[in-house]
Amino acid sequence: MTPRLLPFLLSAALFVVDRLSKVWIDRHIGAFDTWAIIPGFFNIIHAENRGMAFSLMADWTSAWRGIFLIGISSAVLIFVAVMLWQATTRLQRSALTLVLGGAAGNLYDRLVRGSVTDFLDFHVSDYHWPTFNVADSAITVGALLLVSELLLPRGKHVS
Repeated sequence: MTPRLLPFLLSAALFVVDRLSKVWIDRHIGAFDTWAIIPGFFNIIHAENRGMAFSLMADWTSAWRGIFLIGISSAVLIFVAVMLWQATTRLQRSALTLVLGGAAGNLYDRLVRGSVTDFLDFHVSDYHWPTFNVADSAITVGALLLVSELLLPRGKHVS
């Protein structure tokens, strides 16, 4: 297998893990039900996000919201796939693999369901981080790795 194909297979595996986690939540936890895993810190909650990150645009009532979000998500997915194909370092490939797998997971939800299933809920007292999912986690970690690559001196990269 070529080094260029492996990241795409890993992205596909991440997509499967994301799908399985969302299917499990859909089947076992009712809408907006909450399971306290670590009381006062971490819950599993079944939420549907019709918007984008941090529920931006979730309140839009226009039918254009779905078209806009699917269009933007598709464009980003293609852009990331091209970047991944051209990636030259291990850090770039790892980061873009995570972003691609996560973006594919959330795009699938938008296309099939019109919303994204979120279920990881971290909070301290009354402050709640916006609920998220496996795909969101992968996208965030991938983005942080890309930023770290930009900030690392060129001689420190692992190829």
